[in-house]
Formats: sequence, structure tokens, C-alpha cells
Amino acid sequence: MKLDDFDYHLPATAIAHKPHMPRHQAKLLDMRHEQMQDKHVIDLPSYINNNDLIIVNNTKVIPARLKGKRGEAGISVTLHQQIASNEWRAFAKPAKKLRLDDVIIFAPDFEATVSAIGNDGERVLAFNRSGGDLVMALHAHGTMPLPPYISRSDRPNGQDDDDKHDYQTMFARHEGAVAAPTAGLHFNDDLMAALSAKDIPVKEITLHVGAGTFLPVKSDDPRQHVMHTEWGEISADTADAINACRSNGGRIIAIGTTSLRVLESCWRDHGDIRPYQSETDLFILPGFSFGVVDMLMTNFHLPRSTLLMLVYAFAGADKVRRGYEHALSHDYRFFSYGDACLMERAHDR
Repeated sequence: MKLDDFDYHLPATAIAHKPHMPRHQAKLLDMRHEQMQDKHVIDLPSYINNNDLIIVNNTKVIPARLKGKRGEAGISVTLHQQIASNEWRAFAKPAKKLRLDDVIIFAPDFEATVSAIGNDGERVLAFNRSGGDLVMALHAHGTMPLPPYISRSDRPNGQDDDDKHDYQTMFARHEGAVAAPTAGLHFNDDLMAALSAKDIPVKEITLHVGAGTFLPVKSDDPRQHVMHTEWGEISADTADAINACRSNGGRIIAIGTTSLRVLESCWRDHGDIRPYQSETDLFILPGFSFGVVDMLMTNFHLPRSTLLMLVYAFAGADKVRRGYEHALSHDYRFFSYGDACLMERAHDR
């Protein structure tokens, strides 16, 4: 297995910089059959039975990007994992300017001290606020941590006013993510009404998506890549619904790779689905044995990324390659604000 196995050419014009409106009219590529089918997200209910179960991620993105100063030097940090009520792991730029015990001032009453030094520009920051006070300070002084491929270079704070709304799913309720579970961005009231009309149930999990999602895989052998941990949770209610669905012959449909990773993490750790609260560093590569998810709705992912590796593992490399070629030749929009695809778990992994 080589990193080049997961590469493809993507023209810059295929990258979506704004979401499709209305969201339910984004394109949906049905990749489940030999013949690719061009649909729209609003068609999703036609593929799902009322004994199936949809799983969505209810994490909420926090304004995790901060700009401050160490002395006269400008510093930009992106928080990616909370480790205490006042401490976060963060990626800093330029990291070489930050040494142990340095203080970064973000506002007159809001600062952080470098309490540990990590690799690849990572620093642990101890803030002078904690808990709810820290969250309030982030909302006051931070900006949404848009992925680096979404350009807002003409904006003073690097984002549109719309991004605070556009980069959240309708399910967002538990703050802690620093990247959106982007497949969920396609859901709106119209799609939920269409699902409800067919009595298709929807349940929620939580995975606080970290900025490690965007870290490039640097090793020529992807198996050497180290995943950053993320916090996941499955409630008792959702676990019961999943087990009942499986017992009744229904299918589990994960909306996004984050939903899939929580479910498969629980299965990996326990061999079943149960109430679950844990950090996970699950890295899914071709050859992985899936235990829970039957179908996956997801966006189109970056070349050479861990998320592309996951969908290769789930649906099969040949099918995903053909699907991506079809999407590029039919003007699908890629990445976080882009279109989506629907795939089934391969049976001959």
C-alpha cells in the first residue's frame, strides 16, 4: 500500500467555496451500482426503508481560530483538541516563534501560555479562562476554522459573515468540534420532512472533529500515519435504536465519515454497539473489517487524505475511483461545501 494509490488530479475549479442553496438540492452521486446515477440530496429518502436507521453527528463547531501576539510577533493558532477545562492542543503559525512558557495575547483580558511543545507545529495552550468563560471568549475573539482550501482572502478575518451559519449542521448542539461533519451540511427542514413522510428514523451520535482531519499524510506508507484522537459518544437511546434496527434486518446509514468512525470505534473496542464515551484514533484503511455501517453518505474528499482512504476501504477502490472520475466529468463540487455521494459497504474487501 502506497500513498500514491490514493491520489487523483483535482482542478481548482472543482473546489466549492460556498454551499449549494438550498442545501437539499446539492448533487448526490449514487455509487452503489455498476452504473453511476446522478441524483440530488433530496432523493436520499427514496433509497431508504423505514426499518433502516440514519445516524448523524450532532457536534457543533466552535470559533477555534485565534490571532494574537507574542510580544510584537503575530501568531495564529487553530485549536484541535481540548485536554482540560482551560487547556487545548493547537496548531500554531509560525510555531518556531513559540517556546515553552511564552504568552500569547489575543485580547486585553484573554491570553494563553504555552505549557507544552509538540510535533508538526503543535503546542499545548493554557488559557487564563476555563469552562464556559473560555467558550465565551472564543465566541468573542475567535473565527470559524474553515478548511485551508476554502478561500476568503478578500475578507479581513478570513471568512464570510455567512460562514458562522453555513459551516454548522442543523443538528449542531454539542460544542467541541473544530471542523464540521460536512455530509450533515446537506440536511435541512425539507429533507427532514421528506424522511419523516416515509417514517425513516434519524438518531444522533457525537464526534468532536479535530483539525487533524486536515493534516496531510506524509509517509509513503499510509500505515505509518498517526491519527490525532477525537472524542466520540453514543447515547443509550442511539445504541438501543441501532441494535433494534440490526435485529430487524434494517440497514445502518452513516451520514459522514465522522458518524461511521464513532460506530466502528465502538465495535472495534467492544465487539458490539453500546453506550459509548471515549477518545478514538481509529484509522480506517483498505482491509479494515466493518462491523456496523451498511451505507455511507459523504462528500468528495481530498487526494491522499485519510478520509479518501476510509471510503476506499468502505466501498472498494475501483468503485470509488470510477465514482470520482464520473463526478469530475459531470461538474460535481468537491470538499466541505461540495456535493455528496452515496455508497454501500463492499462485500469482497
